[in-house]
Amino acid sequence: MSQVVHPPESGYSLVPREDFRAEKPPRYISKHRPAVVLEYKSTKDAMRTMGPAKVEVPLPDKYLKKHSKEPKLPEKTQDSKEAGKSYTVRKPAVPARTDNPIMGLQTKRDFTKTTTAVTTKPKPTSVDSRNGHKQLLENSGLVPKYIKKKDYGEVPEYLQQRNEEEQRAQEAYDRCVKEQREQGAMKHLSDEERQAVLEGLKKNWDELHHEYLGLSLVTDTLSKKARKERLEAALKQLETDINRLDRFKTVYIPAI
Repeated sequence: MSQVVHPPESGYSLVPREDFRAEKPPRYISKHRPAVVLEYKSTKDAMRTMGPAKVEVPLPDKYLKKHSKEPKLPEKTQDSKEAGKSYTVRKPAVPARTDNPIMGLQTKRDFTKTTTAVTTKPKPTSVDSRNGHKQLLENSGLVPKYIKKKDYGEVPEYLQQRNEEEQRAQEAYDRCVKEQREQGAMKHLSDEERQAVLEGLKKNWDELHHEYLGLSLVTDTLSKKARKERLEAALKQLETDINRLDRFKTVYIPAI
């Protein structure tokens, strides 16, 4: 058996001690607690509680019976029977053998015209595919109906108006040029002079293009970038001037 081990004796154990217990402060309870609990219970949904909602349990004798949910027709009453009879009209009875037919009845209806069918001529159609797709011949574009119009081959009115406006603008321009030539402010450039100017512009373009091709691929300084932009602007301006001289044969320049 194990021996009981006692702690060594001490003088402090002879001094009487007082029992000290720490007192806890009173628990905090809000003064709005009853109102909050009441509001929470009033707004809580039925199925958000712990467990299913408390509903009334059905009685044992009210179980689901057979054919209880099938729609049922309203029962027939005497009024409904009479209403049904009023809307139905009975056919006349079949005549008996002994009954004589009514004689002397005549009609003005011509049965030969009403019984004969009116023949309608089918509209011409056009088959445009090997699968047998058909369409009306008039809408297929194979009927020359547009060339038979009254205004076929004539110039439309809007083109006539546009040509007249262009003609008036050309006449006004010719008058202005004539007045300037009479005053000596403008000079007509001959074909030889125009060709000489054109060749000179092309020669200048070739020189600038050769200089442009000699630029370095890397434009890392401001001077290289400025030189490249200057050459591009000059080439673009020369191309514009060359296109204008090629397009227009009559050229006027200010007289010096």
